[in-house]
Amino acid sequence: MPPERKIDFLIIGAAKCATTWLQMSLTQTPEIYMPGPELHFFSREYARGMTWYRNQFENCEAARLIGEKSNSYLTEPAAAGRIARDCPGVRLIVQMRDPVQRAYSDYCMLFRRGSVSNDIRQYLDPDIASGERFLNDGRYALHLRRFYDHFPAKDILLLAYEDIGALPQQQLRKVGEHVGFEQPLHAPVQNRVKNKEDQVVPLGLRRVLTPLRPVLDPLRLSWPMRTLRSAVARKVNYPALPTDIAEKMADFYGQDIEDLKVYCPEVCRAWLGAKIST
Repeated sequence: MPPERKIDFLIIGAAKCATTWLQMSLTQTPEIYMPGPELHFFSREYARGMTWYRNQFENCEAARLIGEKSNSYLTEPAAAGRIARDCPGVRLIVQMRDPVQRAYSDYCMLFRRGSVSNDIRQYLDPDIASGERFLNDGRYALHLRRFYDHFPAKDILLLAYEDIGALPQQQLRKVGEHVGFEQPLHAPVQNRVKNKEDQVVPLGLRRVLTPLRPVLDPLRLSWPMRTLRSAVARKVNYPALPTDIAEKMADFYGQDIEDLKVYCPEVCRAWLGAKIST
């Protein structure tokens, strides 16, 4: 990327709020370029320096707009100041989900990976884990304050995850208008990007195969590997979220949601009556 070219927009979160769907939908329009994997530069990789960061956009010459998605930017305390300093004028996008649902979905993702146990209370009970990842990442107002300290409100677009199902085209159009893309965008992705119902290889077998990943990964899309995977993959049996824990979580987020209404009352309204899902 030429050194004089600026990043036009950043999707900064939140995790488990369909930001991958948003990225994939935007990049269906060829004039919009975003690097594939999350770079986490302003949160976890800042020591690499701006030269490394800009090199991640080396294939963007033909794009009218360039952007990036890293959900960790929302929750990393240092990220807002770094972005303001290094990307002045950048447009920010935050897509949020009912925080109780978001936390449960995040837990289910790590359960699927084998990173957490089935003791769901250990991770989602506010009396035990209020400062840990699953609960803390959904305190949107707390995290957004850092960005409003560095950016004017007009540069921050706040969206509700819950609007995607009913109004995906409108959701995408809001983003296009916010980042300054005047032409019609290509249709958004129709299918769910990450489906919890997808079958996975059992954890024990995955651990056995871990040393072989460098050999197996390049072959994962081949017919023999896909056939083998379909033969051993199984549906994940996720722990249910107990009603009493869900109620405690709702109380835990109550004040943060009240604070969030100052920025985006319409987003908070989208959460009313939402059901637990992943």
